[in-house]
Amino acid sequence: MTAARELLAAVVAENGQPAGRWGDALLAVPRHAFLPDTIWYPEAHGTYAPLDVRAEPDAWFAAAYANAPVITQVNDGRSAEPDAPVLPSSSASSPAIVVRMLGMLDPRPGEHVLEIGTGTGWNAALLARVLGPGNVTTVEVDPELARRAAGALGGAACVVTADGAQGWAPGAPYDHVIATCAVSAVPAAWIRQTRPGGTVLTPWSSPWCDYGLLHLTVHADGTAQGRFSPYSAFMLMRGQRRNLRIFRDVVRDGHRPEESCTALSPWTVADDDWDLQFALGLCCPDLWYAWHDAPAVDGVATRLWIATTDATAWAAVDHDGRCNDRFTVWQHGTRRLWDEVEAAHDWYVRHGRPGPNRFGITVHPAGQRTWLDDPARPVTR
Repeated sequence: MTAARELLAAVVAENGQPAGRWGDALLAVPRHAFLPDTIWYPEAHGTYAPLDVRAEPDAWFAAAYANAPVITQVNDGRSAEPDAPVLPSSSASSPAIVVRMLGMLDPRPGEHVLEIGTGTGWNAALLARVLGPGNVTTVEVDPELARRAAGALGGAACVVTADGAQGWAPGAPYDHVIATCAVSAVPAAWIRQTRPGGTVLTPWSSPWCDYGLLHLTVHADGTAQGRFSPYSAFMLMRGQRRNLRIFRDVVRDGHRPEESCTALSPWTVADDDWDLQFALGLCCPDLWYAWHDAPAVDGVATRLWIATTDATAWAAVDHDGRCNDRFTVWQHGTRRLWDEVEAAHDWYVRHGRPGPNRFGITVHPAGQRTWLDDPARPVTR
């Protein structure tokens, strides 16, 4: 198929290396056969519009074979109320990242793989094509997505409707676990259900930043250890979602914040420097931020809000629209969050502005610990 060959060429060009057996699988497993009749495409201002194969077949087919993600479900499958936001809740990942992750996982024919997050089923189909029938178990929390994927897979993989955070114990142990949704804490079940020497590959997310991949090797003592790599962003696992809003959950009229000032620009820590944002997410694992343009406050053009995930402390950093080397800071709660962010930024600079590849994580039954360069060097501020 010409469209599939063009897609493979785009994947190889983006990844900068041959796709090997995963390229052969991509040519053999048609992506369009795993997409629903209605997909969603982004419009201006963060909105999404439906694209139906019956109404616009050419545009739908072009989206199916573009080297880009395809939104396949919004609002967890529920109909949106008029004027309510349309929020993506499932997607077919960009083929380039699919192939790159499968290459990183590197399973061998005959090995058993547990996939977390079936979605459309295309990823599981690629795995089954290489590993052979009966060697892939895929878990999907959404019953309708699981039903549709099972139909498209036609028995090539075992589709289970369950909470992916619990893995799937009846099929354990697995040689590998691969997730197609991001986590900020590695579920203990994934480690328990992977044989010693096996691996776990998952997209990573922190409240501060959705970015990176984590590749762990499981040890006989029940721990796992591995490093991060960059260049990926996935939807967060549904059980780990954060539904926080500044004015609904955090800021109250009776709060009396302390005022100070800073020379550190809020755009430095909350813009598009992904290496820095990734590091801040590890240094400040319970902090998140939100921008507020034109907040209807005298003398404030833009405000950066920072808050804890338990909504017990917050900070705001104000830009007056003129001065770019001095910013007003407001902080409320038992912690001084902007001070913590400044300390994390200073740590990042002092350690040579490390990218994700220099960071790793050790997972043990009691939790997880991040480190820089070596497990003996924990990430601290």
